[in-house]
Amino acid sequence: MQPKPFYVTTPIYYVNGKPHIGHAYSTVAADVLSRYARVRGRNARFLTGTDEHGQKIERVAADQGLPPAEYCDRMIPAFRQCWEALHCEYDDFIRTTSPRHMQFAEEMWRRCEAAGDIYLGEYEGWYSVADETFYTEKELVDGKAPTGRPVERVKEPSYFFRLSKYTDKLLAFYEAHPDFVRPEGRFTEVKSFVREGLRDLSLSRTTFRWGIPVPGAPDHVMYVWFDALTNYVSALGGDHAPLYSEFWEPNARAVHLVGKDILRFHAVYWPAFLMSAGLPPPSQVWSHGWMTVNGAKMSKTEGNFLPPEPIADAVGADALRYYLMRDIAFGQDGDFSHQNLLARYHGDLGNGLGNLLNRIVSSIVPKSLDGRVPRIDVSALGDREKELVQTAERAAKRAGQLLDDIAPHRALEAIWELVAAANKYVDQTEPWQLAKKGDTRRLEEVSYAVLESLRWLSVMLWPFLPEKSDAMRAQLGLAPMMPTVGLDGWPSAWGGLVGGTQVRPGAPLFPRFDEDQQRAIYERLGAPMPDALKKTSAGTPAAKSKSEAKKSEPKMEAKPEAKKEAPALPEGVISIDDLVKVDMRLGLVKSGERVPKSDKLLELKVDIGEPEPRTILAGIGKHYEPEQLVGRRIAVVVNLAPRPMMGRTSHGMVLAVSDDAGLSVLSPDKEITPGVKVK
Repeated sequence: MQPKPFYVTTPIYYVNGKPHIGHAYSTVAADVLSRYARVRGRNARFLTGTDEHGQKIERVAADQGLPPAEYCDRMIPAFRQCWEALHCEYDDFIRTTSPRHMQFAEEMWRRCEAAGDIYLGEYEGWYSVADETFYTEKELVDGKAPTGRPVERVKEPSYFFRLSKYTDKLLAFYEAHPDFVRPEGRFTEVKSFVREGLRDLSLSRTTFRWGIPVPGAPDHVMYVWFDALTNYVSALGGDHAPLYSEFWEPNARAVHLVGKDILRFHAVYWPAFLMSAGLPPPSQVWSHGWMTVNGAKMSKTEGNFLPPEPIADAVGADALRYYLMRDIAFGQDGDFSHQNLLARYHGDLGNGLGNLLNRIVSSIVPKSLDGRVPRIDVSALGDREKELVQTAERAAKRAGQLLDDIAPHRALEAIWELVAAANKYVDQTEPWQLAKKGDTRRLEEVSYAVLESLRWLSVMLWPFLPEKSDAMRAQLGLAPMMPTVGLDGWPSAWGGLVGGTQVRPGAPLFPRFDEDQQRAIYERLGAPMPDALKKTSAGTPAAKSKSEAKKSEPKMEAKPEAKKEAPALPEGVISIDDLVKVDMRLGLVKSGERVPKSDKLLELKVDIGEPEPRTILAGIGKHYEPEQLVGRRIAVVVNLAPRPMMGRTSHGMVLAVSDDAGLSVLSPDKEITPGVKVK
């Protein structure tokens, strides 16, 4: 059965400011999903654009002494340039001030009116210009909107939409489409809101002029959300256009990516408007969370609206894309951390992917195999090679499923299982030793296995890292990714890399930044500098030794203090003071291997939010293979004194439970950011 075409949309962004990292998150996610659909041979369409009407825009333009239309025209290049800088290749960019959009918005109004769902009345209540949202008295919090923004008392003639008529219809639709809103918790919130009973919605304004005039009533302009939501269909040319037939329900999978703050508009108002107009709702609304920056909420007053382009200039667009898609669980709130970005850059991308390519393509193949892909019989693989193939097949299948489910962060975790397995394979087979011994046949088998793994990775990572994946393919002697509709290009058959192909070693994919370069990046981006990188005026590290710190402390006269004896505790009972000494954190296993000469000890590299992963030795080897743990989130104790074991040193402890059925490491049931404290 031919898979359905895929239509993915971002929110249309309000033009009262330039793009920030939150906008980039939605847009990169849409680009990743559309690229993936194309690799799978599905016809795909990616829409983004700008929301340009409303009282807020009218006021911002007036503050700058510009007509609203001219103000909007001046803002558009910033969005187009930002998406280009982030390698986001959209198929269409819709503007709500464009004639094609305005015409269809008017058509939607007429259809809803003809259905008897629009009537003239008078609105009196609270309105937030910043949110472009009406609020009831009950919804206000300390006299402000739930978002914390100011509200104004409004009384004016208004057309209303009979939203109350759609309470039962929406609930029936939700029941028939249990995946309509994701994640599930937000769908529960939407259904609860609708079950409380819907009130008719004010659909027009008369106190300002910057909007689409209501058909037949030019003294009214459409409510900005009725105007804006129609963009998803107006961009397809309306419901009689070929693009609509191809990319809208029921012929396609149409998915809106939105922030959780605008979920109600997309999951309640939008399907009601469409039902009224006789059109089917979209397939799915995916609501992602909000983003903070280095732990602080983004706000204009704080001046921390983070522009994406300087970050892309500093570390590369693909590194930023990877970080956004890997570090933040899609659907959950997340935090943008410059320190974690560089940790991902050096760890996952540099030490993991980049090093895997470099150690074979730039060293072994040119020096020992005449610079060409070996010719081997892929039907006669050894046990280690078969294990690597199985990991590749498992990673490709799992990543594909997760991208279909719109879980890009988990898809990357699955793909990184192959990165970790291929690096481990290189460590185990030691191709440099094979070259030194002159074991050419085995060297060819090993080198081909790694090169073919890299080919698979170049395909699976292309949706996320389009520039670096093509650079990797160039070094492998392959053409850039050019997915063709109708041909599933997702890797599934081992052996696609043709023997005899000339490899072309190139520059490292992710060259390491030394400390001076890292300091320059933090300074250029205005980001908080990690203590380890800070320097004093003399140019030495800022941290003082314990003896220096002690000398610099002011001397205080000691005052005798009566000691209070703590009450005796029963045997086996600890106090809260004892408990808080244990620092337990959520870790993400980056790689793992068995410790030689030990049947139970595993050496794990665990990301706990530090610049580099921790090495933790865990005695769980009789219950887990290392590959089973890679990509899993686990609970670990991080403030244990280092413990030497079997010639290695452990810097933490994995928490696990056991019973007669066996042992199980403790893992959360949600995708939680590594480094979060276990409480």
